[in-house]
Amino acid sequence: MTFLPNPCELRGLRDLPGCTTLLALPPEIDLCNAAPLFDRVMTAVDARGDRLRLLVLDLTATHFMDTQGARLVDDVRRRLRPGVRCVVAADPEGVCRRVMELTGLRRDVPVYDGLDEALAS
Repeated sequence: MTFLPNPCELRGLRDLPGCTTLLALPPEIDLCNAAPLFDRVMTAVDARGDRLRLLVLDLTATHFMDTQGARLVDDVRRRLRPGVRCVVAADPEGVCRRVMELTGLRRDVPVYDGLDEALAS
């Protein structure tokens, strides 16, 4: 039997020093799972309350994302409390980075080449 991950689950959630939360998103983000993923991301964000200052969305293992993924990132950014920054870690040659460039979202959300760069921001 082959195990297929739930496409609506976050791959990982970690609280890091400096009021930083790292959320690893699934391998694919599209129309089928963007809305439930948004709910899960916001539940995680709301659970951190005032302790959150930096939200890092990890797309380094996401190999497919359409415009719904870009909308997900933008909706999360817009729903964050004032003073909370949102950054994205993405493969420099990957689809996620390209979708964020084509949609213009990179103007509003910093995209870093890897997780280490995003966490150092």
